[in-house]
Amino acid sequence: MSVTTRREDNVGYVEINNPPVNAIGLSVRQGLLDAVTWAEKEMLDRVIVSGAGRIFAAGADAKEFDQAPMKPHLSDVLNAIDESFVPWIAAINGVALGGGAEIAIACRMRIMAPGAQIGLPEVTLGVIPGAGGTQRLPRQVGLRKALDMITGGKPLAALAAFEAGLVHDVDENPVEAAFMVNTEELGCIVPTWELPAPEADAAAFAAARERAETKMAGQIAPLRAIDVIEEGLARPFHEALPIERAAFLELREGEQAKALRHIFFAERAAKAPDSLTELPRELEQIAVVGGGTMGAGIAYALLNAGLSVTLLETDADGVARAESNIDKIINASTERGLIDANRAQDHRKRLILTDDYSMASQATLAVEAAFESMEVKREVFTKLAAALPDDAILATNTSYLDVNEIAASVTNPSRVVGLHFFAPAHIMKLLEIVNADATGDAALATGFALAKRLRKIPVLAGVCDGFIGNRILARYREAADTVFMDGSTPWEVDEAMVEFGYAMGPYEAQDLSGLDIAHANRRRQDATRDPNRRYVRIADRLVELGKLGKKTGAGWYRYPGGGGKVEDPIVADLAIEESHFEGRTRTDYSSDEIRQRLLLAMINEAADILDEGIAASAHDIDLVSVFGYGFPRWRGGLMHHADTIGAEAIVAQLNELAKEDPIAWKISPLLQRCAELGTPIAEARPSS
Repeated sequence: MSVTTRREDNVGYVEINNPPVNAIGLSVRQGLLDAVTWAEKEMLDRVIVSGAGRIFAAGADAKEFDQAPMKPHLSDVLNAIDESFVPWIAAINGVALGGGAEIAIACRMRIMAPGAQIGLPEVTLGVIPGAGGTQRLPRQVGLRKALDMITGGKPLAALAAFEAGLVHDVDENPVEAAFMVNTEELGCIVPTWELPAPEADAAAFAAARERAETKMAGQIAPLRAIDVIEEGLARPFHEALPIERAAFLELREGEQAKALRHIFFAERAAKAPDSLTELPRELEQIAVVGGGTMGAGIAYALLNAGLSVTLLETDADGVARAESNIDKIINASTERGLIDANRAQDHRKRLILTDDYSMASQATLAVEAAFESMEVKREVFTKLAAALPDDAILATNTSYLDVNEIAASVTNPSRVVGLHFFAPAHIMKLLEIVNADATGDAALATGFALAKRLRKIPVLAGVCDGFIGNRILARYREAADTVFMDGSTPWEVDEAMVEFGYAMGPYEAQDLSGLDIAHANRRRQDATRDPNRRYVRIADRLVELGKLGKKTGAGWYRYPGGGGKVEDPIVADLAIEESHFEGRTRTDYSSDEIRQRLLLAMINEAADILDEGIAASAHDIDLVSVFGYGFPRWRGGLMHHADTIGAEAIVAQLNELAKEDPIAWKISPLLQRCAELGTPIAEARPSS
């Protein structure tokens, strides 16, 4: 039974029991509707509704997302609860999200456990609340708070919900507290549908729209939610509900909702392969080699997950720099309220900083985050192999270097795995787990276990230059440089990609990371670069001029006084000069043409990565593009977006571009196969 009912004295107890998250599928909706009829027939004094286990209800059943709506609809169920002469009390014992929150706010009264959360995150899935949430919530918490909750999608903790007036009490045992509510007090609470709508506030609606356009640029659902709230509150309650329902159903069928559902499912499916036959190593004592920006971020992420860290540096000066770097992160996290003073102190207690590798002799996992040099990596791994237990896992955080070559520096290469974190490592959610030729199941399992402990999204990648993400990034930047060289400016390229949905374009992003990093990688590739492939020198010239990005006050843009970016005419002139040297006639590219070239370049490269087996699936590439490189989540990731264009159309466009440069625009065999067979790219698999 997805919903159980029982009677004690004159109180009805209704429990949602649909593990693992008490999703509100058809059986739950029908069970709740039946419970309304049962309670009224039994002439109960009250009904207390709760969720089995540690969750109240976590929203709609994901299995029904792409099906036609089935009766009874949740909106009808909640109207029955709201209008019943038997008052319902929501005993919110755990998370109440989406439809779960709507069940709670349809009840006459709400009591939350201290650790519970309540919220309406529908906009993060490209829809709006569809069971009365847009109309009930403003009547309970006021217009401004409701606009913030619905358009932002962030849940409220129990105390915040109480302060907002959304819940009536916070209690360790909300079911018992609901039983103890005075009958007379309960009878005085007006059903939500009878509450007056808050007064229209043009300034509140304008502020909400501005906030949505800034924080969720390009997304339809937040703005649509505001429209529905505004239109609905100007009407009687029951006349407003059909407006909400129609908008919900329309959005649910839209491309953005489908894209966001795709990423939602892909994120939750990211886990260790079922084929692994060995268990992960115990994760308590971890060694980190290198205390620079990346190493310090990794160390902090480990500390934040409750692990003990030994951070290894080359000498006393390195140790001092590492300590300073980690202190900066701890202090910043404390100032932002992410951790309190006690937790900050606990982090420092579990951290050892040293240049003595023997201090890490109890570590079961080491993560190397040293300088990107094969010679340095080999030396580090030799030291780690000598200092750590023979079965300890040795991981490298290299962004580009050959993990097979690194693994060859130790006697047992099955211990070696790539764990490619993304900067800042304590914030970015993606973790590429690089499977080298000799990597054993224990090493892979440990990598996936670490990702779970750190609450990161793991993606398995094969060995190649740049793995999945950085290989696509390199092609993205190459295409951008070609467009810039042949007729645009960095700011025109950036603007085109921001319009597409990126938080920033490729040039501003490179200014933040530092042009010297990409420059060093290009020098590493000089010996193996195809001499027939076009090479754009503009970035090299900027480095020669000392323009390394924001840290030097100038890169692709200028940053006067360390402030915001300013277009730099010198950089634009460099492209004109280089074009003249190459004898090229520059073209005035439109924003659409810029986007087309950059996106096709990434899609084509990603298809090669999939065809070569570097990525296991198109879904994995979508996760990497969204969580590692800022591809707009609401477009579903790079390969999902490619399927909205279609392989046949992509191949046709690439054929046109190949007339300009048959090397750079050589069409991926995987795309050719998909176009010929009419196969979605999402379903494509490697050629061998």
